[in-house]
Amino acid sequence: MGRRKATRRSSFPSMEIVIILSFLDLFAPLAAEILPGSVLYASNPNQTWSSSNNTFFLRFIPATTPTARTTTNFSLAITYGSSIPIWKAGGDAAIVDASASFHFLSDGNLCLLNGSGSLLWQSNTSDLAVSSAILDEDGNFILKRRSMSVWSTFDHPTDTLVPSQNFTTDKVLTSGLYSFRLLNNGNLTLRWNDSIMYWSFGWNYSVSNTDLRNPVLALQSLGILSLADPMLSSVVNMAYCSDFGEGDNFRFLRLDSDGNLRIYSFVNGSGTVCWTGVSDQCEVFGYCGDMGICSYGETGPICRCPSENFDPIDPNDSRKGCKRKMELKNCPLNATMLQMDHTLFLTYPPETSTEVFIVGISACRSNCLEGYSCVASTVLADSIGQCYMKTSNFVGGYQSPAIPSTSFVKVCSPELPNPPPSLPNEEDKKRKGLELPSLIVVAFAVLSTMMVLVILAGGLWFCCCRNNPVFGGRSSQYSLLDYTSAVLVQFSYRELHRSTRGFRQKLGAGGFGAVYKGMLANGTVVAVKKLEGIAQGEKQFRMEVATISSTHHLNLVRLIGFCSERKHRLLVYEFMKNGSLDHFLFSSEDESEKLLNWDSRFRIALGTARGITYLHDECQDCIMHCDIKPENILLDENFHAKVSDFGLAKLINPKDHRYHTLTSVRGTRGYLAPEWLADLPITSKSDVYSYGMVLLEIVSGRRNFDVSGETNGKKFSLWAYEEFYNGNVKGIIDKRLCEYVVDMEQAMRAIQVSFWCIQEQPNQRPVIGKVVQMLEGIVEIEKPPPLNAAAGVSAGGASPMNIGSSMTVLSISAASCPARSASSSLQAAGIASFASGMDVGRPSSSILQRGSE
Repeated sequence: MGRRKATRRSSFPSMEIVIILSFLDLFAPLAAEILPGSVLYASNPNQTWSSSNNTFFLRFIPATTPTARTTTNFSLAITYGSSIPIWKAGGDAAIVDASASFHFLSDGNLCLLNGSGSLLWQSNTSDLAVSSAILDEDGNFILKRRSMSVWSTFDHPTDTLVPSQNFTTDKVLTSGLYSFRLLNNGNLTLRWNDSIMYWSFGWNYSVSNTDLRNPVLALQSLGILSLADPMLSSVVNMAYCSDFGEGDNFRFLRLDSDGNLRIYSFVNGSGTVCWTGVSDQCEVFGYCGDMGICSYGETGPICRCPSENFDPIDPNDSRKGCKRKMELKNCPLNATMLQMDHTLFLTYPPETSTEVFIVGISACRSNCLEGYSCVASTVLADSIGQCYMKTSNFVGGYQSPAIPSTSFVKVCSPELPNPPPSLPNEEDKKRKGLELPSLIVVAFAVLSTMMVLVILAGGLWFCCCRNNPVFGGRSSQYSLLDYTSAVLVQFSYRELHRSTRGFRQKLGAGGFGAVYKGMLANGTVVAVKKLEGIAQGEKQFRMEVATISSTHHLNLVRLIGFCSERKHRLLVYEFMKNGSLDHFLFSSEDESEKLLNWDSRFRIALGTARGITYLHDECQDCIMHCDIKPENILLDENFHAKVSDFGLAKLINPKDHRYHTLTSVRGTRGYLAPEWLADLPITSKSDVYSYGMVLLEIVSGRRNFDVSGETNGKKFSLWAYEEFYNGNVKGIIDKRLCEYVVDMEQAMRAIQVSFWCIQEQPNQRPVIGKVVQMLEGIVEIEKPPPLNAAAGVSAGGASPMNIGSSMTVLSISAASCPARSASSSLQAAGIASFASGMDVGRPSSSILQRGSE
């Protein structure tokens, strides 16, 4: 029930916490100090320097090449467990033999020596008065001057970032010719040869050109890659693991030798990739080397040469590129241009700013042929017709039937295109001509037998297994994609009909259609939404689905796949075990086991606001929800709030979304902003109004439009404002929480924020980003003005109660509680203790604490 995103905390912990932590430190295991003069030898692989709990080790490990691990060469590395390197002395370049040694010299310097005595790497710390070293439980190897750290591996990373390790703009991850950096504007970048930037990932496209003050990137233990900066109101989640932080896994970010950035998740010695930076490996510059062409085979990307005019540089490693069989300067005849259809020569900044022309295909070919410095050219098959002239000494290509571009490469005449993969030559045909009759007879007999067997097997499957999701047919998408990955899967209607067993188990229904529980072929439980009343065409529907799938946030329900066949429009979402929030807020006394304590409610309110903030302000295009209500706030197995049904309303341009008008009324009455019914412009403030209504329901446990004798015949939201104005805050809070501790400071903030959000005039409502800050206590909350229908409240009434520090946490008097059975109390207390015992919301690294100060 905890939230994963960091919140603002006081810079000074309470005295009680300090005392407790100091007491625990007395019993915490201490890592053994390593003294100057200590040595590690590659000839003794069992010799290690370890952390206190033997989680991390500094040791010699077998060297890793792009294709294999060697047993004769070694690297000096810090490893998690016995096999996962997180830091290497000197990086991948410092490969040593079996006679190598690693020295912690008496002057405080660290030195890696090869067997010949040559120095391969050193820390350059001989003038820092180092007295000892330690490998801590975070995997950080630290050199100390007495108790002060003067050098650490976290400050000098190689190719890996681990939890609790801060990554700033002055640091770089490197792997071969590839490098990963954090820019001053908060963008993440990948470069080849420290020049070609082939990947840039921005935290907010609308302000990506604005420099931050001191951006810091960190990986949380849950697998969330977060960005913090004093200029940001809250920590920004850049990426996260597809396993959603489940399990006690060790997760780390690594720049691999293939130039891609990945987050790995390891448990019990086995690991998986749970996030990838560059989704298309062939788009990584230089992946196939100079003049290498990347394409996809059955098992993944493959590298080959452009034609038979080239030879591979290393026949044993196709990624090292190709070279011309004859250099252009030695051509006996004239040079010519080899045409390559469906091929694109990768062109990234800074190349994109030079040697670009608007010409046709023929001119793009001839201009490069006549140009002395041009070695290849690419013409984009678009309406503009841009021609890129490649004049650099390094050219890499991408070939695919889906690429409409045509490319040319300069070779010596004649051009020799690669032959089809299985075309026999004429001599083979003549040599085998006499054998053709007998071969035909044998082939006919074999094929006939195989056809009979296939028909029999198909009949058995159709009769016995066709309705079983375990044995059912799996489409090509299933064999290539993992449901837990970030790749969107396209399902057929028949597959989803089978997965839901004919749409048998209905989970609920909303404004866009009913939702059914299903199980995919790999056992993954999902929620399948059958969309109704969707009038968009195929192209527009797929565009909206693509928009939804590109939104990734901890507080948004993840879209796994979709179906678009004729009239059928379905969306496949991750399954939320605990259903929707309304089942817990509005449960009866007989369902006390569903009672959420205050801590859980506040975290759900904050998580929901963060999810909406992401939709409004952090997506490339603003996404208005238009139907925010408890039924569309789902809870996972840990009671994390996840907003659902977003992106199904009209997509709004970020430049004018605050003044854009939607013509048709969407949403649920009781949560609709007044402008929906007054034919006024609909803006993102309309979502803020709906959220305010939901927030009031989270606090009170009652529907905002309920009318009863207790509310004097008024809507609950209007009655609640009167009670607030008269100082009766306790009267607004859910009476079922009377047996539990309620943080009255948080409750006061939530109530005030809700009244600000449901102001009749949109310009009086805060933007959702400020709502998050108000809930977190970052900004001061002024007294909200009266609601329009409650304006008759006497101005001479009592002012709202002042929550002082002595009243921060208050247990509502049990005397005012309704009678409750002992078993019900124990069940409710079980949920309460489960929520308070979780620490998901606490930052797992120092970056998150800094980012919230």
